Amino acid sequence: MPTLQQTLDFITLLKGWQPLNLNLLNHLPIFQQKLTVKRRNPLALIGLFLLLVVVYIFVRPSKGLPIPEPKELDRNENHIIYSKHAKCRMECRHIDKSEVIEILRKGTIDYKKSNLIDFSPKYAVEGITHDEQHVRIIFAQEENAVVVVTVIDLKQEWQCDCN
Repeated sequence: MPTLQQTLDFITLLKGWQPLNLNLLNHLPIFQQKLTVKRRNPLALIGLFLLLVVVYIFVRPSKGLPIPEPKELDRNENHIIYSKHAKCRMECRHIDKSEVIEILRKGTIDYKKSNLIDFSPKYAVEGITHDEQHVRIIFAQEENAVVVVTVIDLKQEWQCDCN
């Protein structure tokens, strides 16, 4: 157990090397003895700093749990689920299910717009539909199905009231 002097030295160190104002504590018997505060050795502080850096390197969050490998996008159109939001966006943007299937089959995954580090990886798949719309469709890979999250027309803004 640290002594009173060690505790006060530590508190002083935390307060930025300023002497403690002990006027409020003078009425307590334990603080009625004369207290002096010692300055710390600069080499000890450098050693403490280096120790903290080493601990940080080995314990930082990026070294935590391993990131699961992302699943491949299942391009089988027999297992597609359309979210309510995706259905609304498809209606607003005049994109039908055949175009979604076309992009799922032949589209290119934009990995910069995708979020693969998730329990349900989301793939941003882009392509040109048979009626010449340049679209990006966000597919979420679930266990046994592909969920259409949203549908975006990259060339034209459409007025939508989807929430």
